[in-house]
Amino acid sequence: MLLLATLLVFVLVAVLTILTGVQFWARSARSLDRLGVEPRYAESVLPSAGLLWQELVRWAGAFLPVSPREAPLLKRRLARAGFRHPSAAAYFRGVQAVLALCLAAAGILAAWEFYLPLNTVAVIAAGAGLAGYILPAQYLGVYLRRRKRSIQRGLPNALDLMVVCVESGLGLDQTIVQVANELRSAFPDIADEFTVVNLELRAGKRRADALHDLGERTGVEDLKKLVAVLVQADRFGTGIAQSLRGHADYMRSMAQQRAEEKAAKIAVKLVFPIFFCILPSLFVVTIGPVIVKLVRDLIPMIENM
Repeated sequence: MLLLATLLVFVLVAVLTILTGVQFWARSARSLDRLGVEPRYAESVLPSAGLLWQELVRWAGAFLPVSPREAPLLKRRLARAGFRHPSAAAYFRGVQAVLALCLAAAGILAAWEFYLPLNTVAVIAAGAGLAGYILPAQYLGVYLRRRKRSIQRGLPNALDLMVVCVESGLGLDQTIVQVANELRSAFPDIADEFTVVNLELRAGKRRADALHDLGERTGVEDLKKLVAVLVQADRFGTGIAQSLRGHADYMRSMAQQRAEEKAAKIAVKLVFPIFFCILPSLFVVTIGPVIVKLVRDLIPMIENM
């Protein structure tokens, strides 16, 4: 039993280490792909699997009813995640429907293969279908949080670039365009948002409205504060460079406070890996030989008495 527990702990630690390494490798690979040149592929005569899947999802989403109360919330979440297509909500509902049907069918086939009762097959199919319906929403939430973190990480660099551009004589509109071009490779999410602002300004939207839409579209609190600073500076005629520099100092102090808060929480967070990873290994190393010796020497002596 002790050997089995040790083996399970070792396998668990090895799997977690491998997953962490794969995640860091994928992140560095994505960074290198952004810096590289995208290869060009020859066009195929036959429709691709992705195109067929897209048509299937679009067809399923067109027939799936959407609640009028949930539709604006879903569109807002999709826009914050970067999906701005007019039919993004329909595609999302289609993915939910197709994935629910596929998982339900897979559950029925798996249950039928093991000759389970009919009520068990119905329960498994319902659970698999519900999981397929919930998984896209969970993935959207994870992707949305990841995109917010990416925008928040790129915001200090964008703010510093804005200060440099404004102090060099560029206007606010040209500054937004320049920052979007410069951050395209390093922080593509915030560069895309600035590009959308530039397109809205070129389409004739008021600058204050475009900036307010930027804050509402991303949902990042630090970016909303930056938008408020820019709108107030534009409304009252104050110096944009001075306002941006003051806001940059404020963001640095807030980032330092957040880092200190995370550092203070490390002691509490280390309790769980110490208790579940380090202490079992320590017990195996220190107490394991003693237990083996007792089992090997003491039990034969007890049996001979």
